[in-house]
Amino acid sequence: MQENISTARIALKYGAITAVAVIVFSTLLNVTGLNQNQGLASLAFLILIGGIIWALKDFRQQNGGFLSYGEGLGTGTLVSAIVGLLASTFAMFYMEFIDNTIMQQSLDKARDDMERRGMDDAQIDQAMAISQKFMSPGIMFITGILTYVIFGFIISLIVAAVMRKTKPVFE
Repeated sequence: MQENISTARIALKYGAITAVAVIVFSTLLNVTGLNQNQGLASLAFLILIGGIIWALKDFRQQNGGFLSYGEGLGTGTLVSAIVGLLASTFAMFYMEFIDNTIMQQSLDKARDDMERRGMDDAQIDQAMAISQKFMSPGIMFITGILTYVIFGFIISLIVAAVMRKTKPVFE
């Protein structure tokens, strides 16, 4: 008799591994000063995609070569939620205790971008006031988790459809 494979156990394992990879990558960006480069920062989502694929491959292998669409979608989304929780927690810790200038650097870059686009001072001040409200630690924490979950859900929709292999009915 075959034991049931736990999607939660696999998601926790690969979510933690993927989160460590994302944290190391983000820390490297912060230390090198490249954290304001949106192109490089978005590569963290490639790490997430790799983690989801890796988790689903492992699940399918442990499940006798079978993976239903629902199992794939659920596992991938759970991996994303775990990565989002751990990466957002680390980001808050990093910004609070290691380098508390990151928030100001982001605001300065936003101001420079708006000035380069030719916005007047009143518009810039209004936009900066709104940006500062959304850069509170709580909102950034929740936004970080939701971003990973939503992106991971969309990726899991695709990866689960590609990797699914259902068990025959009469086996």
